[in-house]
Amino acid sequence: MATFGDIGVAAAINIISAFVFLIAFAILRLQPVNDRVYFPKWYIKGLRTSRTASGAFVKKFVNLDYRSYIKFLNWVPDALTMPESELIDHAGLDSAVYLRIYLLGLKIFVPIFLLTWAILIPVNWTNNTLERSKETFSQIDKLSISNIPHGSPRFWAHVAMAYIVTIWTCFMLKKEYETIANMRFYFLQSEKPRADQFTVLVKNVPRDADETLSETVQHFFLVNHHDNYLTHQVVCNANKLAKLVKKKQKKQNWLDYYQIKFSKNPLKRPKMKTGFHGFWGAKVDAIEYHEAEIEKLSNEIAEERKNVVNNPKAIMPAAFVSFKTRWGAAVCAQTQQARNPTLWLTDWAPEPRDVYWKNLAIPYVSLTIRKVLMGVAFFFLTFFFMIPITFVQSLANIEGIEKAVPFLKPIIDVKPIKSFIQGFLPGIMLKIFLMLLPRLLMLMSKFEGYFSISRLERRSASRYYLFKIVNVFLGSIITGAAFEQLNTFLHQSANRIPETIGIAIPMKATFFITYIMVDGWSGTAGEILRLKALIIYHLKNLFLVKTERDREKAMNPGSIGFNTGEPQIQFYFLIGLVYAVVTPLLIPFILVFFCLAFVIYRHQIINVYNPKYESRAAFWPDVHGRVITALIISQILLMGLLSTKHAVASTPVLLALPILTIGFHIYCKGRFEPAFTRYPLQEAMNKDTLDQVREPNLKGNLKGYLEKAYLHPVFKDEDYEDHYDDGSLVMPTKRRARRNTPGTSRTGGGLGPLPPGIILEEHKP
Repeated sequence: MATFGDIGVAAAINIISAFVFLIAFAILRLQPVNDRVYFPKWYIKGLRTSRTASGAFVKKFVNLDYRSYIKFLNWVPDALTMPESELIDHAGLDSAVYLRIYLLGLKIFVPIFLLTWAILIPVNWTNNTLERSKETFSQIDKLSISNIPHGSPRFWAHVAMAYIVTIWTCFMLKKEYETIANMRFYFLQSEKPRADQFTVLVKNVPRDADETLSETVQHFFLVNHHDNYLTHQVVCNANKLAKLVKKKQKKQNWLDYYQIKFSKNPLKRPKMKTGFHGFWGAKVDAIEYHEAEIEKLSNEIAEERKNVVNNPKAIMPAAFVSFKTRWGAAVCAQTQQARNPTLWLTDWAPEPRDVYWKNLAIPYVSLTIRKVLMGVAFFFLTFFFMIPITFVQSLANIEGIEKAVPFLKPIIDVKPIKSFIQGFLPGIMLKIFLMLLPRLLMLMSKFEGYFSISRLERRSASRYYLFKIVNVFLGSIITGAAFEQLNTFLHQSANRIPETIGIAIPMKATFFITYIMVDGWSGTAGEILRLKALIIYHLKNLFLVKTERDREKAMNPGSIGFNTGEPQIQFYFLIGLVYAVVTPLLIPFILVFFCLAFVIYRHQIINVYNPKYESRAAFWPDVHGRVITALIISQILLMGLLSTKHAVASTPVLLALPILTIGFHIYCKGRFEPAFTRYPLQEAMNKDTLDQVREPNLKGNLKGYLEKAYLHPVFKDEDYEDHYDDGSLVMPTKRRARRNTPGTSRTGGGLGPLPPGIILEEHKP
């Protein structure tokens, strides 16, 4: 078993690692050559220009001002001083509310830390149960509930603390839910007019043999929403067209590069080989070759465009329907449209950059089948992943390894190696295993048919969290207990096995402490360094960047990554709530994580991340529900643990906790969740009335904008911006996120205007 010394070695390794990451970042961020890596947000907003553009050659790459190195840690106060209201204007409500998850962790666990350390640790320590038992234990376990004798009245202290933890957690959850619901309403009321406020996505539109799909949509809404209907855009499949546009863009980029190269040396025409990546083939004039290729592609694009627009099979049974007012859109989005509930399915349209075009045309019946298939696939994925988890747990148990492989005992018994294996290796290996999972879960979510990136990420996050509960948490406890107590299982009666597992639950706190330090301390500190992004940017800048457009693409700011980041935070809530009463020693490690992560991610949101979308904190009900789940799991595990301790009298008392917690969740779901799933008609009417006063020209210009608002990226001109013709702003920012839609909006393809009522869909290759 790991000792205080082993935990100390692990803590030292991770503290030094985190410190090195932070110092390296503080220095690298000062270098002009790294400016686009550590401050891309400001470049995207147009508020920062390249620091390598002027000055001496050395100064273009290295910061020679010694005074800046004296204050190299000033990024910390800079990250903390921006007010939340300004942060919302700067990065959006999603980013600000995401940071509040870390604050919620601090609000919950700081009082719990003070109470449990003041009450439970003395209660646990002043016993000698483990010393008199034959179980394997360490000094750390003596601070846990395992050190209290069976049937002891001291267990009532833990029961009382479980009630305090539950009441305090529920109180903070309700307060935070109410605060964020009010923030969401305020944000909606203060938000400038945007396309998704007036638009509804209609799916499973029935076919009519006598009408085109566009005519069917128009007639249906003119009849059933005649006072509010404004315009619509049906969805078409533009898979081949998107590929051609993307290919043309690459050729145009190469043409720009060779033209710049020729302008620098007019006496020498640039040459190239036409073979694979220019390694072989006939040598030709590069400019003339790419001009000819672009002209050829332009003709193919025009031909394919006509084919898509005129081919009825390319038109999909879906449309974006826009209304004159938010009130009209709210009525349509939140009501059933036809007698058959599987037809004319309506929902709020995601904002244009949030649309995942590929899934718009999936039939209603197919959606159900896909979800069933992915549910079965996820079950098997979760089950078979227990194999590597078991292997990781075996590394955390030195005694088990020595029994299984005796000839390694001389090497394993070397103290530094033993400390490294127990305190560091299990956590880092588990981290590597889990890094492979999010991509697969995202592919599964896409296959299920969700039509917006935000919902894809939320679905993937839910599965990721469930996976971590089953495999990382429960799997670590069960497999770890079985391996660690193998000898005991073999030499005792079957009726004592549940008791042994009950003892092993608090004894797994050592593993989770090392996991928190590796993943939560070192991993979070490594996030701010952006080492991967730094290396990729400089490699692209060195070998691939040919134009300023290429440099912008190489400057990939990334985003928070809700599908992986939020489940990680929730996992720490789970560990903290489970072990708050069982092993309070673990709580300070979690508090360090929440503090460190809050500072680092606040800095990243201000300076780095460029949000893919703005969902107006629609994810908060998921956050609330997962904390409730963690709370219920902690209560059930405590009941199971006390049952093995012969504390029979406490079981009926604890049984009320999950019942009360579920009742609290039902109350919050009814009281606050509608604010995140529906738009109250009263709020919609108030906003429409305010707009009539503030922007009297809004109605007159609305149709002209909404006809193009959901224009597919392959049809958007290079200089397309989200403005009305008279210059009034509709969308608060220019859509510049390059990785949030299936294609780029900067095609420059000269496609010309799109016929009214048509929007094309791109399928990813």
